[in-house]
Amino acid sequence: MKLSLSRFSILTLVWMSGSLIAQELSPTVAPPAAPATPAAAPALPAIERIADEAQRKLFEAADRAAGPSDATTNKPLSFPGAPQVNATGKKTTFSGPKLDDPAAWAKDSTHKLAVMEIKFGGTRETVMFELYPQDAPMTVSNFLDNVETDAYKGLAFHRAVEGFIVQTGDPLTSDEGARERWGTGGEGKTVPAEIKRPHRKGAVAMGRKSDKVNPSKLSNGYQFYFALGHYASLDGKYTVFGQVVSGLEVLERISNMPVDSNDCPIARIEIASIKITDHSGPLFVSESSGSNDDQPRYTKPSSAQGPVGRLLRRVW
Repeated sequence: MKLSLSRFSILTLVWMSGSLIAQELSPTVAPPAAPATPAAAPALPAIERIADEAQRKLFEAADRAAGPSDATTNKPLSFPGAPQVNATGKKTTFSGPKLDDPAAWAKDSTHKLAVMEIKFGGTRETVMFELYPQDAPMTVSNFLDNVETDAYKGLAFHRAVEGFIVQTGDPLTSDEGARERWGTGGEGKTVPAEIKRPHRKGAVAMGRKSDKVNPSKLSNGYQFYFALGHYASLDGKYTVFGQVVSGLEVLERISNMPVDSNDCPIARIEIASIKITDHSGPLFVSESSGSNDDQPRYTKPSSAQGPVGRLLRRVW
């Protein structure tokens, strides 16, 4: 795709010059052939945000047209529910990937689930995502170690970009006084790249430093993010190790929260807990989800519920 030197190009150059330390470990979509510029010239936050939004929408439109691509061959990926492009004469339509329905999982299937409780707006919300140890064994093993040692408990979401990603897991976010450095923590531990799966909507992936200082694409040992759209432009760059199966609307609400110039939510949104469970068979839609959108919420597996929740489930 060729871009003329337009208002978007100028804004993109401004955006590139405003590289913020707090976003080093976050996924970004770099413009084609953009010249490297020194990070010492910060851009105005308002201009930076306009450019970032314009750039994100441009690449999102391109991704919808091209579909996910293989990191090695750069050809479109083929997987169940992949986006379809239908052209009839001068009219072209797109159909997005159909996400897996946990209620349709086979009875004899087993799924490793992470059940994350988030303190959000004075309440607790649940997000569940499936882990993929078969595709990213070292990454999943590292994530399980972090969960087992309560490394994520009490950490905040330190980046939220509407319709793009939300990110958490930085150990520095346990300290409100370290806000200026949020997004740079966890560098003491890395995980080898295991880049296989595409960035479908709801993909869970590890953050990392840029290729310039990290050509091997090593993942940060702690930080992870949730993709809020189908972003083939991120494929081949970050290790995807999971997929959201319930609670995507919670993450989308977080992405809409007011943020500062570093895309960090102004109000504290933190992880209350993460539990891992091996779930067999399908998940069932919760009758008391209270969800007002088209995204169903699923009942937490018994092994991921507290004693009170398990008791109520037996009684009712």
